[in-house]
Amino acid sequence: MLGPKQEAQGALFYEFSIDDHVPQDHLLRSIERFIDLSGIRQHLTDFYSHTGRPSIDPELLIRMLLVGYCLGIRSERRLCEEVHLNLAYRWFCRLDLSDNVLHESLNNVTPSDVYFGRDKAILQQRERIKRKTLEARRLHHSLHAT
Repeated sequence: MLGPKQEAQGALFYEFSIDDHVPQDHLLRSIERFIDLSGIRQHLTDFYSHTGRPSIDPELLIRMLLVGYCLGIRSERRLCEEVHLNLAYRWFCRLDLSDNVLHESLNNVTPSDVYFGRDKAILQQRERIKRKTLEARRLHHSLHAT
């Protein structure tokens, strides 16, 4: 007898602990035992401006970079994707399931782009490329519209 079709229905409340889903022998659990980043914000306070957009949490940034270095993730964009998807990486970075990996004010630039001051130039270059692409598409469509 064919049973009823299972329909995906989002629950109103979930009881889920990331900690329960990270194996006890995972490399990041071993690393977590030896690092203490509790004072990093206070140590770095003088390096941040009091105006402008909020920065990335320095502890999150360092934890993400540790994940990348220890697990061989060389691309920062790939690292952001992996931290977004992997529960062990989220656990190590102290991110909940609903937390964004990076602050949305970064507008899709990597942490090192921001750190080295390349973010504005990258965003300007993307805007120029976008304008040129749109112009080329308009020209193409106007020539082939008939």
